[in-house]
Amino acid sequence: MDAVTYPKPEVSRLTTTRFVPPRVAHTHQLLSARFKVHNTPTRVALDAEGNEHHRSVGLLEPEELIPSLLLGLGKVHFDRGESLPALAALAELLAPYPDSQAAPEATRLQALARSRNIQARR
Repeated sequence: MDAVTYPKPEVSRLTTTRFVPPRVAHTHQLLSARFKVHNTPTRVALDAEGNEHHRSVGLLEPEELIPSLLLGLGKVHFDRGESLPALAALAELLAPYPDSQAAPEATRLQALARSRNIQARR
């Protein structure tokens, strides 16, 4: 991924402006056990308290990595009851990547977030 995916400007911009992307060696026993890392690369979307909301494993091209990261961001917001930021992340995913592997789950989550947002306004 270092040679193909991470050098892409759109991946670099997303990972450095919207995430805290630590890199941990899979041989780091404590963290590998804590986050159940059995294969590399493993990406885990955590909230500020360290709760996991999404994970992806394996090599991904930018066209799949970006949607996966945005889905993770949307899930963090959704799980925390933050419908509007969740909707923004999911729209950011679905507009340019409607055929990505993350799109079906993002579409489902988007519908749930919209419903939650409508109910909250009543």
